[in-house]
Amino acid sequence: MDEETPLLNTRPTSPESKINNSKLFLAVFSAVLGNFNFGYSLVYSSPVLPKLQSPDADPRLRMDTEQAAWFGSIYTLGAAAGGLGAMLLNDMIGRKLSIMTSAVPSTIGYMLMGGAVNLWMLHVGRFLTGVAGGMTAASIPVYISEISHKGVRGALGSCPQITAVFGALALYALGLVVPWRWLAVAGELPAVLMVVLLAFMPCSPRRLISLGREQQAEKALRWLRGKHYDTQIELSAIQHSINTRGKVTWSQLATPLYYRPIIISVVMRFLQQMTGITPILVYLEPIFSQSKVSLEPRYDAAIVGAVRLFSVVIAAVLMDRVGRKALLYTSSMLMFLSTLTLTMISHTTACPPGPTPPNLTVSLDYSSHSDTGYTAPSILPLISTMVFIFGYAMGWGPITWLLMSEVLPLVARGVASGLCVTVSWLTAFMLTHAFTHLVDRYGLYAPYLCFTVVCVLCLLFNAVCIPETRGRSLEEIENYFRTGRTFTINRSPSTVQSR
Repeated sequence: MDEETPLLNTRPTSPESKINNSKLFLAVFSAVLGNFNFGYSLVYSSPVLPKLQSPDADPRLRMDTEQAAWFGSIYTLGAAAGGLGAMLLNDMIGRKLSIMTSAVPSTIGYMLMGGAVNLWMLHVGRFLTGVAGGMTAASIPVYISEISHKGVRGALGSCPQITAVFGALALYALGLVVPWRWLAVAGELPAVLMVVLLAFMPCSPRRLISLGREQQAEKALRWLRGKHYDTQIELSAIQHSINTRGKVTWSQLATPLYYRPIIISVVMRFLQQMTGITPILVYLEPIFSQSKVSLEPRYDAAIVGAVRLFSVVIAAVLMDRVGRKALLYTSSMLMFLSTLTLTMISHTTACPPGPTPPNLTVSLDYSSHSDTGYTAPSILPLISTMVFIFGYAMGWGPITWLLMSEVLPLVARGVASGLCVTVSWLTAFMLTHAFTHLVDRYGLYAPYLCFTVVCVLCLLFNAVCIPETRGRSLEEIENYFRTGRTFTINRSPSTVQSR
């Protein structure tokens, strides 16, 4: 093909110049309300556990270490179930209806927690909100990617994580002034609003075409793109993609083209959770309580939530400017330095050496707030935690999801993404459940030391195994895994000339 031909595609008469994005943005906003609810429900235990572990708590609801561990971690178990269920629902009832269906377990879960009179109501409610979170986390990115066009797909693809961070920040902020039962009531509102708005939004055009509903697909695409947009070109491209999509065989999975990106994606999801991000977010206020930070733990949590939001925005701006690997290196180093600092700080805190009476056990319990044994500067734990959250949210948080969507082969993406979701949430469950027991037995020193070691592994894995995909086409990425010659993907000369 003539090398000058690609230059013809830059003419201002491109169909994209006639697109009106206003209704597309409305559809995306309607969907990401589910991610807002996901972020809100994930950290719900942070301000609630202190109330339920205090001596003033209702005796029927007061939690010990084991019960608190289950309340914090059972959410991730529900998210794993919800993510796997969404894989089936996405193909059975479609992306939009899958997102809307998530409001059912979410609303029931919050009703159980808001009106809880027994511990089982709290745990079942927490599990159900986890199911809803897993469903939205698995369905919303697919819906957004299928209704968006390439001109805004990258920016809109970052919206789910940004709104999830907004949801967590809203929970921390409301936790400053709202009782824990009313926090559950407030959690029902985003899900209800999401259902109402999505009822007026179109289904995915790709989904409609796969069902043979071409007229409905054309109508949905015209609604999303505007009345002056020529839908036939995009509809033909979608139809061609569906027609040429094959099925992967077991023998093909044994080739580097398939198993290398799958292994990279799975290991990245595993390492992402092993950095400790989920237990730190889930138990943020209890952690600050034990760290003896000068501010009240609930204010510290709100500050960290604001820092997390700021860092996600920074990552979205830098993603296509400095590259994935550079951000992952920076993220790993910041997390390593912060967890190393937290390890040294917590090591100076009085910790029971060996068996001790129950009343002296160091645990994630708000009922004791003495200052004995604490020697580290009181502001340093807060700063270190802020650095950790900032580092995670600008690298290993968003880029893990982005790289998974870039490197996984299209024909194996459904199964592979399900495997990644399962590994991620089961790892989060294991770590979140074990966290309170580790702290109860050894203090914060033990989990922080483990997180420090994992951050070193993240650095090494990024250096050896993760390719740089910035500015590369999907064809170049696929060819890299087919040949496996270098860890940085080289752009072909013809591609360079066409840019």
